[in-house]
Amino acid sequence: MTSPAIGVDVGGTKILGIVLAEGAIVDRVERPTPSAPSGDLGRRLDQAIAEVVGELLEREPGSRSTTVGVGLPGMMGTDGVLLAAPNLRSATGASLQAPLQAKLDRDVSLANDADCAALAESRLGVARGHDDVVMATLGTGIGGGLIAGGRLLRGGRGYAGEIGHMVLDPGGAMCPCGSRGCWEQFASGTALGRLGRDAARAGRLAGILHAVGGDPEAVRGEDVTQAAQAGDPEALRIIDEVAWWLARGLANLVAVLDPTMIVIGGGLSANADLLVGPVGELLPSMLEGGRDRPAIIVAAAQLGPEAGAIGAALLGRGDG
Repeated sequence: MTSPAIGVDVGGTKILGIVLAEGAIVDRVERPTPSAPSGDLGRRLDQAIAEVVGELLEREPGSRSTTVGVGLPGMMGTDGVLLAAPNLRSATGASLQAPLQAKLDRDVSLANDADCAALAESRLGVARGHDDVVMATLGTGIGGGLIAGGRLLRGGRGYAGEIGHMVLDPGGAMCPCGSRGCWEQFASGTALGRLGRDAARAGRLAGILHAVGGDPEAVRGEDVTQAAQAGDPEALRIIDEVAWWLARGLANLVAVLDPTMIVIGGGLSANADLLVGPVGELLPSMLEGGRDRPAIIVAAAQLGPEAGAIGAALLGRGDG
């Protein structure tokens, strides 16, 4: 029987803390993510995380031995510094580990939130039993987590897994990271919305245009997925384009990492049936060895929005 572990997932709008015991969530706390001027959010953030953990510890018998892990959006270094955080920009550069450990009087493990989600899916989710896994989390951008030889692959400084910023087309759309043609500009919720607006401006997607009042600029990615689910042929063509780019980026990762399983998570995984099948069909044609190599399983994530907190709990317990 393993000891309970606390995991915290910090998002752009909320902080979710959970207690994980025997592979199940037995307690949870949610709080809004604090906001603050540039450079000041780090201090408020570590205080908010400490309060969430503290509340869970108060309700946990024998909490002295309870471990703590935290997942954060951005480049979370092994030195405890949040190097870059697109969704928490004013926390960029914040040193979080030492203040948290001082407040909680215990070791605290920190990692990128997609790393935590990948760890959760590999231990308790759809990738259970697979030692080599690539997880791509599709939302506004593309996050990633890599499991190699049964362990979370964090790299020399903790920054491994920033897969959304592989450049697939140097002349492509500008990415918020400052580069052009990053993968997430072709295969994310943002890309889906942009392609939808392009199609609407070209006079296609009549049904969506009617629903949004005739303004092509009002078309969003979720409008495209809803129309595709309803069988709209133009929306399905856009989904096919996103699936092609998704498969193209995954093929690059497969060439380097040789996973046995690929997990699609994040906000777009709610419509995984639109992407998982096409990606699975496209992938072999993009790989060296093609259809002669063993099949790679492509599947939708199983643990949903709690995956990051679950993985953070596992990380804190030393299961990474």
